[in-house]
Amino acid sequence: MSTDRMDWDNLRVFRVVAELGSMSAAAARLGESPPTIGRKLDDLEKALKIKLITRTTRGVQLTEAGLRTLEKVLTIADITTGITEQAAHTTASEVAGRIHISAGDGLGPFWIAPRIVELQKTHPKLQLRLSVNSEPADVTTEEADISVQFSEPRNAELISHKLGTVHYMSFASKEYIEKNGAPASMFEYFRHRCILHEHYVHQIERWVPKVPDLRKTIDFALITNSGAAMMQACLEGAGIAILPSYSPLLDDRLIPLDLPEVAPIEFWLCYTERVRRLPHGKVVLDWLHKIFDARENICFEDKFHHPGRRRFTTDTDEPSVFSDVELRKQEGG
Repeated sequence: MSTDRMDWDNLRVFRVVAELGSMSAAAARLGESPPTIGRKLDDLEKALKIKLITRTTRGVQLTEAGLRTLEKVLTIADITTGITEQAAHTTASEVAGRIHISAGDGLGPFWIAPRIVELQKTHPKLQLRLSVNSEPADVTTEEADISVQFSEPRNAELISHKLGTVHYMSFASKEYIEKNGAPASMFEYFRHRCILHEHYVHQIERWVPKVPDLRKTIDFALITNSGAAMMQACLEGAGIAILPSYSPLLDDRLIPLDLPEVAPIEFWLCYTERVRRLPHGKVVLDWLHKIFDARENICFEDKFHHPGRRRFTTDTDEPSVFSDVELRKQEGG
């Protein structure tokens, strides 16, 4: 087959499927549907006129021809990576332009903003505008160029990828625990003052089972639309705050209570084809994928990882937080 007619994207799909051993896992990695992944593999096999994979109930297995093809595809990928890195090295400082990102009150200020300096180091001419909004920005009308949002988009004009899951759980200060103790279960929340973001109240149906039933019994000490206000009030001993599991990375004085998560909330990256085609748009999109990559930041995995090594119990105990590597070792991953 002539390389002029080769669909290189199908080869990329084949490589990811081979690496993960699953079409559904590859679909999640690439932000496409499993049927689309299957169609691209079928197209590749037809183009090459060979059988590359065998589908089983446990995933996929490479045929002998598939193994030989994978070796060649990996060689191509290495060459492409070298070319891309060289081009990026020579042109990184030349990428310029303005990109407007919209994000919610948690991920915007507490995860995206602190990492902007990393992007500035490699792309000093890039200009970012970061808006913190309670509702997703409409990127089709250019309210923003890129939206990081907690609702799955339904507009066919949008390009969207699930970025990860934020796991909300309970935190308190050392002073609060010393004075009031810590709940042994979520059903003891009624004995404590709780601090909530007003958006949590509106998203109560997305909390884990049985937690919505507790709403009527919980004593809300504070409901606010500010994540910063929640954290500060919690640190001052105002009550138990429901915060993202990554919160100890922001302030290690936030002690994660030895309780299950309260709510796993998925979030998405949304943009248009116009933004994807902009050189500086692609740079920002790649950067956002990187900083939310669950392989590097397991707090965004679908599986909940409790950040606390042990529950605070005495005056001499100190709270501690596992690194991502330590957490994986602790959980056998």
